Amino acid sequence: MALLHMSADDFKNYVAEGKGAVIVDFFATWCGPCKILAPYIEELAADYDGKITVGKLDIDENMEIAQAMRIAAVPTVMFFKDGKAAETLVGVQPMSALRAAAEKLL
Repeated sequence: MALLHMSADDFKNYVAEGKGAVIVDFFATWCGPCKILAPYIEELAADYDGKITVGKLDIDENMEIAQAMRIAAVPTVMFFKDGKAAETLVGVQPMSALRAAAEKLL
């Protein structure tokens, strides 16, 4: 599976009730830095296909989830292992930081 554009149900299935490694990019369509980060998230999805589920969640369409996860700024990338937050990176991050956090999930 390549990059997953997450709905609330997807978030529940993959993160809240999920097992394994999941990366979620919390973004907004109006967010300039989110557009800068997007190719990195797509690259992560391709590189970790079959090992880590990588998804994007629009905070405007899923405000309840964004509030529950305490998303205060976008982009925010959260790394989950077996349903628990393992790491959170806020703002545009270098690919090396994203890969390092992803590797910790494996």
